[in-house]
Amino acid sequence: MTSITSEHGFTAVPIPHRPSTVPRDRRFSTSKDPSENELNSPVHRQFRNAHEGHRPHSGLDPSRSSTGVVWTTERAYDHGYLDHPEEWANLGQGAPEVEDDIVDSFPRPKTIEITVNAREYGPTAGIKPLRDAVARLYNAHHRQGKMSQYTWENVCIVPGGRAGLIRIAAVLNNAYLGFFIPDYTAYNEMLSLFKNFAAIPSPLSEADGYNIHPDKIAEEISRGTSVILTSNPRNPSGQVVANPELKEIQDICRDRATLIMDEFYGGYNYTSGCDGTVVSAAENVEDVDDDDVLIIDGLTKRFRLPGWRIAWVVGPKEFIKAIGSCGSYLDGGANVPFQEAAVPMLEPSRVTKEMKALQVHFKTKRDYVIGRLKAMGFEMKMIPTSTFYIWLDLSCLPYAISDGLKFFEACLKEKVIIVPGIFFDLNPAKRRDLFDSPCHHFVRLSYGPRMVVVKKGLDGIERVLKK
Repeated sequence: MTSITSEHGFTAVPIPHRPSTVPRDRRFSTSKDPSENELNSPVHRQFRNAHEGHRPHSGLDPSRSSTGVVWTTERAYDHGYLDHPEEWANLGQGAPEVEDDIVDSFPRPKTIEITVNAREYGPTAGIKPLRDAVARLYNAHHRQGKMSQYTWENVCIVPGGRAGLIRIAAVLNNAYLGFFIPDYTAYNEMLSLFKNFAAIPSPLSEADGYNIHPDKIAEEISRGTSVILTSNPRNPSGQVVANPELKEIQDICRDRATLIMDEFYGGYNYTSGCDGTVVSAAENVEDVDDDDVLIIDGLTKRFRLPGWRIAWVVGPKEFIKAIGSCGSYLDGGANVPFQEAAVPMLEPSRVTKEMKALQVHFKTKRDYVIGRLKAMGFEMKMIPTSTFYIWLDLSCLPYAISDGLKFFEACLKEKVIIVPGIFFDLNPAKRRDLFDSPCHHFVRLSYGPRMVVVKKGLDGIERVLKK
């Protein structure tokens, strides 16, 4: 298989079984005019129109109003999802099941006592007891036997992961920020929002499982990148970089680049026998106040509490002080009653037990989904080692449903929601033809919902293929 190198130095690996009508020489095109392929596809035109926006109000930029999950849900509304959601299987939402049905998982609070202090404005960096609980958790799980230990001053509590990313972006200096394709859809909007850094995309190779590796990081730094943002475990590919590779990446970045690690799926780790181990860059930090490593995590994914909007940033004190302060003009801080309720959840031994239960449960679901997809004829080139996502390659399917948007449209007719891969092609300038995207022939399928929903969704996908 011959690789193609674009004029910008990026290498794209041709995908087998792609129709000859798909252009191969415009992988990173900058044309703003839709191609003939786009014009001939109603769902591609709909996608393009929704994201280019219009201006019915002089002060409104509607192109900033939608991310992948929102857009797919809005399209499902047109097919009746809003009126009868119980009839649907939403395998697009990037959230885990929240019910108290997982064996050995602790029950979530059904009521919360609100103290007098919780009626007041809270510190924009979070309440000290929760910051201290987060620091103790990281020290217990990732810093055993190390001289340098996290304290409460190394932790900032934020109202959700996106708020944490936005706060970090707000305090970055003039820099080249490297990010990778494919990755979390919300990065796209964040990277286009700020002017204090230049975002540089870097496509990952299918041959590498769409995963980061030390050589890739060294390449980014060699071309002048001084900030690197990545999810690990990775959304949407479901892969995780663990030691010794992760340590090598951090050694390369030390004293050269700030490393921003989105670790929200760290608890969904299937590489260590479901023993409760969480993969984190915190383990390889030499000095908690000197290493430029910022870690983002929270209650959202691994504690299955997305509605609480409690997350944290862990890093050097100087960074944390700035990230805490900018909350005063960005988001005002996280909900204080939920912060207070979160403190006992982070007792280290309790978290280990919770992670074991989580890993056993979701690995069982992963194995079921992979078995069903293989039986349908899908080629499973990558088995997820983490998260609750399948990065599903459609190139083996008939042309009519071999790209993410057309497959998504076909699934809607069977009351199944998935996310087209095009949303994970982070493209802040919106200069690429949709058919040129390396993510065009993928969808992200989530096995985060309850098993009954997952089975319903796979039944719907099977009906699409039989048609």
